[in-house]
Amino acid sequence: MKRMMLAAACAVLCAALAAPAPAAEPVKLGVVFPMTGPAAVYGQNGVKGLKLAQQARPTVLGRPVELVVADNKSDKVEASNAVNRVIQKNRVQAILGCLTSSNSLAAAPVAEQAGVPLLSPWATNPLVTQGRKYVFRICFIDPFQGSVAAKFARANLKARTAAVMIDISQDYCVGIAGFFERAFSKLGGKIALKIHYNTGDQDFSAQLGAIAAAKPDIIYVPGYFTEDALIARQARELGLKQPLLSGDAAQAAELIKIGGPAVEGLYLTTHFDEKGVTTKSGRSFVAAYRQAYHEAPDSVSALSYDSYNALLDAMQRAKSVKGAEVAAALEQTKDFPGVTGVLTLVQHNAVKPAVILKVKDGQFTYVATVKP
Repeated sequence: MKRMMLAAACAVLCAALAAPAPAAEPVKLGVVFPMTGPAAVYGQNGVKGLKLAQQARPTVLGRPVELVVADNKSDKVEASNAVNRVIQKNRVQAILGCLTSSNSLAAAPVAEQAGVPLLSPWATNPLVTQGRKYVFRICFIDPFQGSVAAKFARANLKARTAAVMIDISQDYCVGIAGFFERAFSKLGGKIALKIHYNTGDQDFSAQLGAIAAAKPDIIYVPGYFTEDALIARQARELGLKQPLLSGDAAQAAELIKIGGPAVEGLYLTTHFDEKGVTTKSGRSFVAAYRQAYHEAPDSVSALSYDSYNALLDAMQRAKSVKGAEVAAALEQTKDFPGVTGVLTLVQHNAVKPAVILKVKDGQFTYVATVKP
């Protein structure tokens, strides 16, 4: 009898040892990007960067990382709804998104109230993180970007006067235009004219006619690529030859496709260009991205890659995926070696260099890197 009991016990033990260990519960990251709508190109490129980062680092704290992609449809209301959905339905531990400032401003309060860390790769309006415990960004903010543009206009383009075209339906455009104006004036420049338009406008003849009458040295138009391209085409058709200067939202291949020869010579401030990469990790990222997608990475793909790694770095340091502990670790991010530069988070915002590009021969060409 004892032998039978011993044999049975051995059989049970052997079966237990042979059984596979239960799979570790995945760490879920919500990805609330514009996959459709006017800003879809940014979301699609961002997801490319995230997938590349996930392939390079598929686990954290011994658990697999799962990306839960939710389309915010380039819409403020849908951005808020999508963040709420991935929190309540998918039970994500953290969120990467949203990309544009307007969508991020709409979504940030939802994540804040739920106590779920939200890390934006690309939202540059300073109000996105202001006064919030759980909301962070991996990019620089518009006071810095506007200042870089103003200094470049004065020192490099020798501009004494500027006309500013502002898309008043976009928080990003309104914000960066204001920071440019203040910095340009402080540097001794004069704003000759401020004029407004809205996302989706097709005819800019009235605004450009007023600019022609004002005769500024440069035209600052920190808008999204579609409107920037149309403005450039119509400006050249009207005979305006002033240099055009834009911001990071113009860095999309579609700017050149839509604008054609009219955007030749356009300058813009942005976060990343492969020719400005100086680190080993940056060069490795560029090589991997080109191999995977057969195209050059842009700022959104590079920033998304950095966002994924910075978030996992915070989880690793926190030894936890709990919201409060991850947020506390994100606050302590210092000298993180990102592919877009070495970054430190100060008051939830990244302190890092900016890049200046110029459209030349139908492509974006590297001009300079400007340190903070």
